[in-house]
Amino acid sequence: MSTATPTTPTTPETPDASQADRADARPRLRLRDRLGGESVAMLVVLPVVVVLVFLGYVWWRQTANLDSIEQSSLAWPAIREQILHHIELTVVSSAIVVAVAVPLGILLTRGPARSFAPLVVGIANAGQSAPSIGLVVLLAIWLGFGFWTAVLALTLYGLLPVLRNTITGLQGVDPTLVEAGRGIGMSAGAVLLRIELPLALPVIMAGIRTALVLVVGTAALVTFIGAGGLGDSLVAGINLFRFKVMVASALLIALLALLVEWAGRVLELVFRPKGI
Repeated sequence: MSTATPTTPTTPETPDASQADRADARPRLRLRDRLGGESVAMLVVLPVVVVLVFLGYVWWRQTANLDSIEQSSLAWPAIREQILHHIELTVVSSAIVVAVAVPLGILLTRGPARSFAPLVVGIANAGQSAPSIGLVVLLAIWLGFGFWTAVLALTLYGLLPVLRNTITGLQGVDPTLVEAGRGIGMSAGAVLLRIELPLALPVIMAGIRTALVLVVGTAALVTFIGAGGLGDSLVAGINLFRFKVMVASALLIALLALLVEWAGRVLELVFRPKGI
């Protein structure tokens, strides 16, 4: 007579703690792989450096021994107004640059318009190779002084990087992917929006970042046509032989350029499609 051996009840398996840790780490690993270690460091370190340097500037401004002319040139209400005006010039000009250069770059990679791409890029290269102050002054003589003339000059100066990178990014898309999209019945517009532009977006965003830095730096020169910005205090320091005013203004322009570069990297992260 056989006896049945008792069976021990089985307990449901609990997930290993290490597996849970690995699951939690996946989003971080994906973000690190997606951006690269250098980009992550730039996103974290750059704004911290800008804030620390600006706090150092504030401390220097509060404790420095300035004469009446330097105090007037570096007064907080005047500097705040100049910074806001500088940002306004940069934002408006950059928005127009993107609105014009990206569609134009797309057009120059379509059909018969492709043959005009070298000519357009060559003209844009010639325009950017001209001295920026010369372009600003010539436009002011032609169109008059003021905000919108400055915006036009900054827009013309920032077009090339976005236009060139848009054309390069779209031309660098693997043709087999385009053909595959057409093979499954996608229209030309759908191929552009769902395949070509997402794949070219990193290159386009690199051009936009370059244009942002160019525009924010060149915006210091529009003070010569009465358009304001941080160039006001910089030129005042040069004209009045006040070294402290010159250095302080140049430092603020450099910090603003770094901050704009950081904002461009953040925008690239936000708009970059997953898996690219």
